[in-house]
Amino acid sequence: MLRLEEHLKKQGFQRVVGIDEAGRGPLAGPVVAAAVQILPASFSVEIRDSKALSPRKREQAYEEILSTCLVGIGQASASEIDELNILQATFLAMKRALAALPAEPDFCLVDGSLPIPDLQWPQKAVIKGDQLSLSIAAASIVAKVERDRIMDGYHELYPIYNFSQNKGYPTKEHREAIQKAGRCPVHRRSFRVAGL
Repeated sequence: MLRLEEHLKKQGFQRVVGIDEAGRGPLAGPVVAAAVQILPASFSVEIRDSKALSPRKREQAYEEILSTCLVGIGQASASEIDELNILQATFLAMKRALAALPAEPDFCLVDGSLPIPDLQWPQKAVIKGDQLSLSIAAASIVAKVERDRIMDGYHELYPIYNFSQNKGYPTKEHREAIQKAGRCPVHRRSFRVAGL
């Protein structure tokens, strides 16, 4: 999983950062991005695509990543998603994550097929990057845990939508709650809801 990072280090790039996001598909909440520079030679926990880990293992990995790596976190709100569109809001969250890093990167590995527009550092878009790059996998874990915690907080404010369970995704229960109560301030107004 460090093959891409090691290849770049051989080319002289010492601060290689992986970038990933969570929350492009939900009907509510922000899109959250993380940027991670791997520092330790190995981890005591499993680091892989966040979707392949249980919530408990994700939390354990999250804590270890935050305590051993350089991490930046950024987000774009539901209103910014509505204003910009989800793709541009994702790029904005990624740029904010990079800006939050304690040290500037010198190369960025970005999960997905599209590079971040107007980025000041060299970059490479990596399809299925969270399965091919340890730093992107670490970023996917941080972004997912951060976003889940945000949605848990929104659940306290708007319990009718059960955000603690659905995290804003369009489950049947969530769609029915929107049908019954309408949308709340953290819903994305530009996203269509099937059946409504």
